[in-house]
Amino acid sequence: MAKELPAPLYETRNGKAYVGDALELLAALPDSSVDLVMTSPPFALQRQKEYGNHNQEQYVDWLLGFTVGIKRVLKETGSFVLDLGGAYQKGRPVRSLYNYRVLLRLCDEQGWQLAEEFFWYNPAKLPSPIEWVNKRKIRAKDAVNTVWWLSKSDFPKADISQVRQPYSDRMKRLLADSKGFYSPKKRPSGHDISGRFGEDKGGAIPSNLLEIANTESNSQYLRFCKIAECEPHPARFPPKLPEFFIKFLTEPGDVVLDLFTGSNTTGAAAEALGWKWIAFEIEQRYLAASAFRFLPETKEDSPKDIYARLCQSLDEHIGVSGGTASTTSVLQTGMEHHKRSVSFMTAAQRLLCRAGHRRRPSRGMGPRHPAGRD
Repeated sequence: MAKELPAPLYETRNGKAYVGDALELLAALPDSSVDLVMTSPPFALQRQKEYGNHNQEQYVDWLLGFTVGIKRVLKETGSFVLDLGGAYQKGRPVRSLYNYRVLLRLCDEQGWQLAEEFFWYNPAKLPSPIEWVNKRKIRAKDAVNTVWWLSKSDFPKADISQVRQPYSDRMKRLLADSKGFYSPKKRPSGHDISGRFGEDKGGAIPSNLLEIANTESNSQYLRFCKIAECEPHPARFPPKLPEFFIKFLTEPGDVVLDLFTGSNTTGAAAEALGWKWIAFEIEQRYLAASAFRFLPETKEDSPKDIYARLCQSLDEHIGVSGGTASTTSVLQTGMEHHKRSVSFMTAAQRLLCRAGHRRRPSRGMGPRHPAGRD
């Protein structure tokens, strides 16, 4: 029987954020209880990062250790969206295939379905690796992440009409005078263009290439981290990335899980839409700072106090000497600590509530259709 979840480090009106090892926390979630898992695990980079990435040889096995639990907690109609950045082999201008090996093993060994592959293009990404791109100039800038949309069934919940994009100027002119721009007929490509092509459907269907610049430089999260004198998480994806998949693959009231939450961008995106969310993060300092995403901009006197309170249990219950304490041990120090955690969480929640946090109203959504239907 799965153990119960510990007390969350903090919670909002729609979600809860937990400190701990994602494997242990996943084991505490009920079967078929999550509608969308949207996550970006530490990448298999050449150089070790402070947020805990694994080397390329071990990475695939390490990541697949989590995906069994993800499949168990995911509903039959749910989706698993996995953002993986590319990498080079160490010391060589040759690309690693780790992200493709992850995909193949997920499908071949664990029975996942690849609903569709997406590619996140970040035009603001800096050139890297420096040796091959900047110095020797023998490779192009790596600015695209692979994003695997996986599912348990052939027809996970999905509605592309929820993420339509603004029409191009050319399409707007066509809609204004469709007869002057085209005539319904079969094209040389084999596509049969009907008269419905000129109907205004509220926006264009997006492609699987998502151009989203990651240009966060003076956000509330970063400003509050500076006020609280804490380090922001070094690897953050832009809110528009999880927002796209939340709108596309879920409905209001659905549950979104991120098990490598970092600065909790996924939870903040779900909260803004009015969706329920769950966040797991092993580093308490990063999860503590992620609470800044849920505070109103006017409360710039609160971040330092809130961050100190959210970090308090780590300092109080674990002796830190000669290194970073393991946050998983905080969750296993017995009933006395558990009671204190509950009390502490309540105090932190009151701080968030006093700061005036409010959820935004969710937009209405029409009938849903299986993926692939127009």
